[in-house]
Amino acid sequence: MLRAVLAAPVVLAACTSTPPPPPPPDPLAALAETARSDAALAAAIAAAVPALATAAGSVSSARAEHAEALQREVDRERPPRTSASAPPSSTAPAVPADPGAALVTALTAAESSAAALVGSLPRYRAGLVGSVAAGCASLREVLA
Repeated sequence: MLRAVLAAPVVLAACTSTPPPPPPPDPLAALAETARSDAALAAAIAAAVPALATAAGSVSSARAEHAEALQREVDRERPPRTSASAPPSSTAPAVPADPGAALVTALTAAESSAAALVGSLPRYRAGLVGSVAAGCASLREVLA
């Protein structure tokens, strides 16, 4: 009987403990979302501005590949609870007044975000994110 009384607080404590908090959002998820957004913007520009069609099409393809690679890593690190990955955006973004400058600005921001994150990541993730940053820098040259 004494054993049961002594064991009761331990059992009670185990039943009332709170679950651990969820992990913070994966920083690569934001980079993947930005890449999807950039790809959609570049595709809209390619469709609307014939003079930029080839360059913007290249940017759209490359940023879509960045988004896929980043999302695969996010899903590998933290498997999604559902069977679907992040859905693609269903609405095309509006083409800005200066589409070339808008793409350069988006690529510069994406490169900066990725580069700022590299130092805080494990090596295998840093390589991916560093490649994305370098890809954004190269894509700016495509637009020049």
